[in-house]
Amino acid sequence: MQAVITIAIVLVFASFGVALAYAIGASAVITYYLTDSARFLIVAPQRIFSQLDSFTIMAMPLFILAGEFMNRSGATKSLIDFSLLFLGRLRGGLGHVNIMTSVFFAGISGSAVADVAALSNTFVPQMEKRGYDREYAGAITAASSVIGPIIPPSIILILYGAIMSTDVAALFAAGIIPGLLLATGLFVTNWIIAKKENHPGGSKEDIPPLWPTLKRSLPALSLPIVILGGIVFGVMTPIEAGALACLAGAVLGFAFGEMNVASAKEGIEKTALLTGSIFAIMAAASVLSYLISLHQVPVMIANLVSSIHLEGVWYILLITATFLILGMGFDFMLALTIVAPLLVPVAVAQGFHPVMLGMLICLNLAIGLITPPLGGAVMMVSTITGQGYWSLCKRVMPFVVAELIILLLIALIPELSLYLPRKLGLL
Repeated sequence: MQAVITIAIVLVFASFGVALAYAIGASAVITYYLTDSARFLIVAPQRIFSQLDSFTIMAMPLFILAGEFMNRSGATKSLIDFSLLFLGRLRGGLGHVNIMTSVFFAGISGSAVADVAALSNTFVPQMEKRGYDREYAGAITAASSVIGPIIPPSIILILYGAIMSTDVAALFAAGIIPGLLLATGLFVTNWIIAKKENHPGGSKEDIPPLWPTLKRSLPALSLPIVILGGIVFGVMTPIEAGALACLAGAVLGFAFGEMNVASAKEGIEKTALLTGSIFAIMAAASVLSYLISLHQVPVMIANLVSSIHLEGVWYILLITATFLILGMGFDFMLALTIVAPLLVPVAVAQGFHPVMLGMLICLNLAIGLITPPLGGAVMMVSTITGQGYWSLCKRVMPFVVAELIILLLIALIPELSLYLPRKLGLL
């Protein structure tokens, strides 16, 4: 009952446009009073600081800043040119380039939001100029941004690791195969649509010169390998890898002449704002999660699951549906800080590995970003490019279907997530 009251209050606040951190915090305080638990608010400061006092979370602002620097350093353009070398002559080549660039950019930014912000203004006008449908160009840009939070380094995986006390290096390794499967699904979908709609391709595409392109793109291409290799093989912690990524992004930006002091300062300011907003949500959610545990909601959920005998793959499908819906309409922080601690322990008790569950949950939340009626990534593309939201939703649906098929494979075949972490000795 307490959970229903809280969710109802959050939705009321959200309907009036209240920021998520304030909506969660205010809802928590109100629910404390409504459930005669106000005396427990005395421990709120301790709960907030214990939630934020995590060594792992320190890596998050560093990777956000690294993405900001890379976006300003010209790394995005060099990655696009590199992808054009191999895919530009194919039918629907720019669509393939869009997807491949997202794969490379994911290894730098770790964020779907950063992917959309960096690539929408670049790809949509260029694809439209070369004969692609404008809505299709926006749709494939939104769909490929889902790769960003899955291929490491991933901000959402770092947060999941901190909240659920799961090894971040293992989560990073677990994201490689699912991320590449997502890209494969998008490549196949784009190829089918390109043939059906006779998209441009072939020798008319502007292919950049080979050696200058390789020379310029090599630093950006090598950085994800260095970061991931350093974390997985224990050479660097995620925090040290984030610091290295920031340093590399700044050096590349100033060396290529694409970034100056003003743009670097702007990147730092945006990172501080985003980090502060995430921390505020986590602080509010920590107070709410204490109330949830105080009233034994996790025990109630576990008992409910046991009473209806929802076990094994059926419980995994329940988690899949739950987080997919949360990804459509709620901030991922709400799902990670409040819902995940309720559902994940039950799955772990049934024998599922927390790394596999983390991968599944984060993939669900990422796909929710392009799923109507409230797909956040589609909304961003619509805002940036000025396209109609619902026309973009219509065009993105084939890609949603492809990603849902990959999601189902990840849910039903745990080894797709666990194979690399096991081979690397992380599990």
